Amino acid sequence: MPGRVLLVVDMLNDFIREDGALYSGPEAVKIVDKVAALVKEFVSRQEAVIFIMDAHAPDDLEFKRFPAHCIKDTPGAEVIAELVDCAAPGETVYKVYKNRYSGFFNTGLEQILNEIEPDEVHVTGVCTNICVLYTVEELCNRDYQVVVHRDGVASFDQEAHRWALQQMESVLGVDII
Repeated sequence: MPGRVLLVVDMLNDFIREDGALYSGPEAVKIVDKVAALVKEFVSRQEAVIFIMDAHAPDDLEFKRFPAHCIKDTPGAEVIAELVDCAAPGETVYKVYKNRYSGFFNTGLEQILNEIEPDEVHVTGVCTNICVLYTVEELCNRDYQVVVHRDGVASFDQEAHRWALQQMESVLGVDII
């Protein structure tokens, strides 16, 4: 049944908590309430919520560029409690584990979206200029109508955050609301 889908990208302890291995900064903390409200809204309407979750092996090559973070089966790789409390995994709540910037690379995201056939894909999460951007780009390549919530995305780098939003809007044709 067509409708909307909410993607929640990397709202994980290692990115959102100040003591996280790769803390995304105070701007990331500021979006938690907005993302939680969106999760509640989508769940209450029985619209799909898909948590896109960074999940790395301890020896992942990405750790040559970034500090080790979101190691599989550790607390740092778990969705923050504020969002878990809004949506327990179930009929309309999914978890997709990734080990690259895009939520599509070697994951089940495409299959889930193909089954749901959404009219719109709404996107929130961190980091705007990394995993959010590369996941949005892949959504656009697959001709999805994409909506990014300006107050539901954040980055540790404000200049890159603004640049990514501008690219998504002007180059990819994404609706930024």
